[in-house]
Amino acid sequence: MVHYAELPVNSSHRSQWIDITGGVQSILSSSAIQSGVVTISSLHTTAGITINENADPDVGRDFFRQLERIVPADASYHHREGNSDSHVKASMVGLSATIPVQSGRCVLGTWQSIYFCEFDGPRSRRVSVTCIGE
Repeated sequence: MVHYAELPVNSSHRSQWIDITGGVQSILSSSAIQSGVVTISSLHTTAGITINENADPDVGRDFFRQLERIVPADASYHHREGNSDSHVKASMVGLSATIPVQSGRCVLGTWQSIYFCEFDGPRSRRVSVTCIGE
């Protein structure tokens, strides 16, 4: 069985991560899939998906600070829209994640959550959620 849905995500800052675990789990629960996988994909070239710690907000701050050091917004880019750093960061982080499903739940570690990583906000975004299994 395959179940597809899109999850809306609204960012309020240029760089931000947004915990979408609850939204993904809600879509998975509506799919009736008990065992399989769920794939979460950003439908944008300047935003990514990652799984990371959900207990300490400093993790997110460190994440974005280090990405900014590696890929600064003010470097000499050729792309005229002014968001080249966002494209690079999204490609570095990755646009998707696949998570096992067991007993109708995403299999995540104690401190793990699924994050939408905004690199070019604020914007209204969409995330594709594809549940595959039985």
